[in-house]
Amino acid sequence: MSRKKIVAGNWKMNTSFPVAVELIKAVTNSETASEVTKIFFPPFPFLKTASDVTSNSAEFFTGAQNCSEHDKGAYTGEVSASMIASVGCKYVLVGHSERRTFFKETNGQIVSKIQQVLQNKLIPVFCFGEQLAERKSNKHFETVTAQLTEVLKCFTAAQVTHFVLAYEPVWAIGTGETASPEQAQEMHAHVRGCLSEVFDSSLASQIPLLYGGSCNAQNAKDLFACKDVDGGLIGGASLKAEDFCKIINSF
Repeated sequence: MSRKKIVAGNWKMNTSFPVAVELIKAVTNSETASEVTKIFFPPFPFLKTASDVTSNSAEFFTGAQNCSEHDKGAYTGEVSASMIASVGCKYVLVGHSERRTFFKETNGQIVSKIQQVLQNKLIPVFCFGEQLAERKSNKHFETVTAQLTEVLKCFTAAQVTHFVLAYEPVWAIGTGETASPEQAQEMHAHVRGCLSEVFDSSLASQIPLLYGGSCNAQNAKDLFACKDVDGGLIGGASLKAEDFCKIINSF
C-alpha cells in the first residue's frame, strides 16, 4: 500500500513573528514535490498567520506543537485542541520527547491529549522514542513497544487510522548524532510489527511513520529511501527555508 509522504517542520521555541512570516512564504513559494504533505509546526502565537497561508493549499498544512489534555476551563497558560482547530490548524504534535523530558508528560496525559485532538477532528502526530541509555542497554525495542502499546490500546483501529506516528531516537535530537538508515529502518519495521500485534497488519501498513532524529538536507535522501520511513519530523533544519525544501525534495 502506498502511504502518504510527509515532511513536518517543528520550529520548537524559535523565530519571531517577522521571521516566521518570511520563512513560511519562502517555503510555500518554492518548488517542492507536490506529492509530499508539508506541515509547519510554529509556536502558538504564529499559528493563525501560518494557517491563513496554508488554508487553501492541498500540500501545505499548519499544526500546533502541543495542546491541553482539557477541553476548556481554569487552566492558565493552556491551549485547547478546540482553540487550535478554530484558527484553521489540521495537526497537533503529541508526546514529543521534549514534552516528556522537560514537562514530565505521562502516557496517560498523552492519551488524554490525543482524545482531545480527535474530538476536534484534528490529526495527532504521536511521538515516541528511546533515550541513549536505553539504546546502550539494548532496551530500545522494549521502551518503544511500551510507549506505543500503552497509548494505542486506548484507541480503536478506526481512530488509529487517522494517526501519524513519529519515531524520535532521543539520543539523536539536537546532538548532531543521527540514526543510520539501517537503525531507522530496523526501528520503523519494529513499530509496524507493534501495530500489527495491537491491531492488524493491514492497519500497520497504512499508518505514516516519520523519522525524527536530526534529519537534515544531507541525510534525508538515504533515510527516506528506507522501506518503512515515510518522511521526517524536522527540527533545526526546518528553520532554514532552503534546507527544509531540500528535505521535502529528498524522496
